[in-house]
Amino acid sequence: MASLGIPQNTIAVLQKYQFHTQKRFGQNFLIDPHVLSKIIEASGVTKEDFVLEIGPGIGTMTQYLCESAREVAAVEIDRNLEPVLAETLGEYDNVTVIWEDVLKLDLQELVSEKNAGRPVKVVANLPYYITTPIIMGLFESGMPVERITVMVQKEVADRMQAKPGTKDYGALSLAVQYYSMPEIVANVPPNCFLPRPKVGSTVITLVRYKEPPVCVKDEALMFRIIRASFNQRRKTLANGLGNAPGIGLSKETVQECIRELGVSPSVRGETLSLKQFAELSDIIWKKQRRGAAENRASEEEG
Repeated sequence: MASLGIPQNTIAVLQKYQFHTQKRFGQNFLIDPHVLSKIIEASGVTKEDFVLEIGPGIGTMTQYLCESAREVAAVEIDRNLEPVLAETLGEYDNVTVIWEDVLKLDLQELVSEKNAGRPVKVVANLPYYITTPIIMGLFESGMPVERITVMVQKEVADRMQAKPGTKDYGALSLAVQYYSMPEIVANVPPNCFLPRPKVGSTVITLVRYKEPPVCVKDEALMFRIIRASFNQRRKTLANGLGNAPGIGLSKETVQECIRELGVSPSVRGETLSLKQFAELSDIIWKKQRRGAAENRASEEEG
């Protein structure tokens, strides 16, 4: 099978199967061999590796991965691509296509079965509308991920590596940087895709930390605090947290916690670093426990 990285080969396959890309699946197929090679190089995939590919499409990047990896599992939601992938991947015996929505797939079970629970590398050209749920799903799945190399919308990649105090900094920046070290590999213009998207894309690698860069008593609480801090960016940190569900402290107590962190309650969440969010989370966690203990004591007295 001829390489699909070459535009005329992609067009020939699409015409042969009369396949029409679907907006709802965010289908834009990469037609630039130079970019494809860069992705493979950035992914660090070797013949020792099991690779999870999300959204193989017509199999363009899958062909490159099959040449480089020991084994590839490609998860595809669009069943209309079955005859296409049967042809484009027909000569490879080291690939399995899983016809499933990756957000509903038990990734931990897949990796246990296919890679004996060892760390995997993930490579994907992600649909823009669903990038964040997929990235967070990979980190939170319990699956042993070593490195994620993805093509995403440029502004999403900018958010992933943004620093405190910048306009791109937000809950996604903090979550990605808690789990991994993000690094932009290449910016990719719209003319590298068929059909052309309206916006530029970026290849970014997320190298998973063995241990997160900050220690925190309650990870879930920290992420609730982070989300609440960015839900309404214009609000002060105290106002954002004072009204937030799942924190359960009065506005006055929240202000005390922020002062204990050593910053003014009138600051906005976008100025706090990951380390400060972790410290604030631990301060709030202690206050919550103290409050719960006091409530129990008063109930027992009553």
